[in-house]
Amino acid sequence: MFNIARNKTAKASVNNDMLSKQRRYDSLVRALHADLFRYAFWLCGDKHIAEDITQETFLRAWRSLESLKDDKAAKAWLITILRRENARRFERKQFNYSDIEQSSLEDTHSPSSEDNMEQHIVRKQISRLEVEYRDPLILQVIGGFSGDEIADILQLNRNTVMTRLFRARNQLKEMLDDTHNKGHSHG
Repeated sequence: MFNIARNKTAKASVNNDMLSKQRRYDSLVRALHADLFRYAFWLCGDKHIAEDITQETFLRAWRSLESLKDDKAAKAWLITILRRENARRFERKQFNYSDIEQSSLEDTHSPSSEDNMEQHIVRKQISRLEVEYRDPLILQVIGGFSGDEIADILQLNRNTVMTRLFRARNQLKEMLDDTHNKGHSHG
């Protein structure tokens, strides 16, 4: 009789653990899905690929949810998984990352409004930054991460991150100034 009671208790415990894992996971998805998708879209420039990367990220997150000790670190943890997923895409296809990147990041749609035009130009210029500058800038601007969080995600020293962000902004400003000046010079 004792064994049966212990088995029921063990089953109930497993069910409670699964339920709490499911709740925790669902709240992560609800809270961070939009941010992850936005970041994925910035990385690949394609809505469908971004959806796939985001799905795969959450699938991997589910499998290793126990390794996330602090829910406050969830966004950085998920972004790290997402970046690995994006890198895996290129490993699987055996492409040279830089060959693809420019064409996939440059939008082929014709921008309709002035806002879209502005976003299009900024996005195009960001895509031209070297990866070491582009990654921290996208993590900060699109991901909303602090210097410390970016340092953790990219496994860099915080000072290195801050220097790269500073340089990225300066390079971007110069490129945008050049674009703006070319657009307004009439001869």
